[in-house]
Amino acid sequence: MSDSRTQSYTVRLELADEPGELLAALEPIADNGGNLLSIFHERGNVSPRGRIPVEVDLEATPERFETIVEALREAGVNVIQAGQERYSEELTVVLVGHLVDTDLSDTLSQLRDENGAVADVSLSAPEGAEGESSARVRLKTDQGAVEETLQAVRSVADQKDLRVIEPLAAGGGV
Repeated sequence: MSDSRTQSYTVRLELADEPGELLAALEPIADNGGNLLSIFHERGNVSPRGRIPVEVDLEATPERFETIVEALREAGVNVIQAGQERYSEELTVVLVGHLVDTDLSDTLSQLRDENGAVADVSLSAPEGAEGESSARVRLKTDQGAVEETLQAVRSVADQKDLRVIEPLAAGGGV
């Protein structure tokens, strides 16, 4: 008997830093009925194998998910990890300061490594790279770990002299 309930999954990939690689990796997901939730593609980071790490969150039935992973591998995509999504809570914070000067890519990497997955980022830099900017950052975290994730955000922000606007309620948005 097949399970027809849709579930959330995370797939961690490594891609060559070449035009079209991300699109080629997403096609097997779309072609096999996966619904994209988010993509974390950080071109500034390189894996030990010299490739770009990419994290894709998607929804699919368990049966379709297995087909998606198989199709990715058949397409020559290096699948590092594939499984049910481990993050179950979300929170949104706003970072304010010299985000460009302090390397936003590094800031996001630190947040991801500290305690949680960066699900979405929206940057506003009305004064250009020279002035202050703000970024809305949506984070996913483990059940019950919202306060730990907020502490990680505060810690990274302190290191980079950034201000943090926190959610009004745990797990809520700004």
